[in-house]
Amino acid sequence: MSTKLWPVILCAGYFVLSSISEHNLATASAAEVNPGDSAAIVGLWGSEQTLGPLVRGELTIDARGHEWRARIDGYEVPVEHTTKDVRFSLPGGAGSFRGRFTTGDGPILGHWIQPSGVAFFGYPYASPVELSQLTARVWRGEVVPLDERASFYISIQQGPDGLLNAFLRNPEANRFRGQTFDVELKDGRLTLFQKSEVKLQGGYDPQADVLSLPVLGPYPLLQFTRRGPSDALGFYPRIPWPSEAYAYLKPVQENDGWATASLSDVGLDLSPIADLIQRILTTPPSLSNPVNIQSLLIARHGKLVFEEYFYGFDDERPHDMRSAGKTFGPLLVGLAREHGAKIPLDAPAYSFFPEYRTFANWDERKNSITVRDLMDMTSGLSCDDHDPSSVGNEDFMQSQTKQNDWYKFALDLPMARNPGGEQAVYCASDINLLGGIVAKTAGDRLPEFFDRYFAKPLQITSYHLNLMPTGEVYLGGGLYMRPRDQLKLGQLYLSGGVWNGNRILSEAWVNDSVTRHSGFPPVIPSDVDHGYTYGWHARRLKVGGREFRDYYAAGNGGQYVLVLPDLDMVVGITGGDYSERDKFFPWESQLVPQYLIPAALAGDNHQP
Repeated sequence: MSTKLWPVILCAGYFVLSSISEHNLATASAAEVNPGDSAAIVGLWGSEQTLGPLVRGELTIDARGHEWRARIDGYEVPVEHTTKDVRFSLPGGAGSFRGRFTTGDGPILGHWIQPSGVAFFGYPYASPVELSQLTARVWRGEVVPLDERASFYISIQQGPDGLLNAFLRNPEANRFRGQTFDVELKDGRLTLFQKSEVKLQGGYDPQADVLSLPVLGPYPLLQFTRRGPSDALGFYPRIPWPSEAYAYLKPVQENDGWATASLSDVGLDLSPIADLIQRILTTPPSLSNPVNIQSLLIARHGKLVFEEYFYGFDDERPHDMRSAGKTFGPLLVGLAREHGAKIPLDAPAYSFFPEYRTFANWDERKNSITVRDLMDMTSGLSCDDHDPSSVGNEDFMQSQTKQNDWYKFALDLPMARNPGGEQAVYCASDINLLGGIVAKTAGDRLPEFFDRYFAKPLQITSYHLNLMPTGEVYLGGGLYMRPRDQLKLGQLYLSGGVWNGNRILSEAWVNDSVTRHSGFPPVIPSDVDHGYTYGWHARRLKVGGREFRDYYAAGNGGQYVLVLPDLDMVVGITGGDYSERDKFFPWESQLVPQYLIPAALAGDNHQP
């Protein structure tokens, strides 16, 4: 009797046991799988999983008894409460809630804290929750955590020499980016090599026609089934592929604050934009795909006029902003000042962190680092995220375990140069320290401050703030938000701090925020005239002998919220080319002047 292997496949947050015989996985006879059968695995294979989190759904807080209780998804736990706050935690670190009372019979506003994930999420996340009063002393609301999705596709092809080769695509995190593999199928065992070195080893079950590969590192094998142009949702830009010729539709009006209009209503010519969309739709999936764009949105004259999604994304699916989320750091400083916080921009940044004294690597120049220097990335700290050897590099900070308080980590860094000046050095810790300053001066925990003064005024009901190991919000990047809501960030600044007639930020703050204060050296050869200012990148784009100023929030993989003030236009782009900056950097500097600015110029020329 053959023994059984029971690899655990994670699906929809549950462990699903898949019975694959050891015989089929690893010791199939030559009669069943022989070298000539390698062609049987040629083609496209896919695996889509939802890895949790488990806890979600209806949350009830019941204060009718002697002890307050919270119930969610089968858990029932005691609740801690004061006259202002309410909180509880689930056993085993399965999640927690932190909220505050509004009025005596009003809702409880708070955030659900989900644990870090199993594949891509190295952070816990905080998601907004509103608990309405169901009856006297009973509140109820819905917990909607951030789903951790994991989609993998492997394309196996046979070369003229009869040998197999493959590449993998992962739209959520771009694992295996830029890599090709030699493939061997022998006795049911599937092996992927690079330069004769084994990189991945799994199996092929010919009876079930299923591949198994350990694409999630130490986690169990994932099973891959055959896919094609009609069902490989994250591999092709649209299903079915190739799709029919692109046809424009005006965005749907939703209850999210955006007024919508057609392209012609706001003087945009469809033709150049349609050319870009057709290029996205018809470019065959490959490692060299230069337009791996997952969404494109355009607003002009304050109205949303264009909205398209690709590679399995849609208008309700939140997208990782990566470092485009850095722009919220200076934004929150401006909001805090607007609401009475004492944050002089020329104040010494270290003066806001007295509890961390003494500081390691003390240098008198640290006394000269101002809040403004942090916003302009000119602190002078030894922190360069583009240099893997930098002691303050973000990747090193997040992987080390000696100092889990990332504020303290940053404050203890040595100095590399004098603070201030016009030369910026890309440093996530500079922006993250701004969160600590706001939290210390605004009188609110950062998630509540973000919700009260940014999200709610901009009619944003869904977002997911990534947290540091200490539980505080990390502002160095990684916030998840719907693309329609991301676009509001650009519209807010384009409108001088106003959203739908309501002033959120002062016009003076916005004007200062988008005036170039510093600049970066080129990251790639085409990265010229790269300015920086309060979390916004800045450049001048040339089209037809004219220059157009832009400023934009930018993140790894191709995340952009881009403002063209000369054209009264905001562009939102999300992408999946993580850690491939040669591919996504040109989207702002080349695709925008090639397709989107010409659409505005042609449309304006046709206006009566």
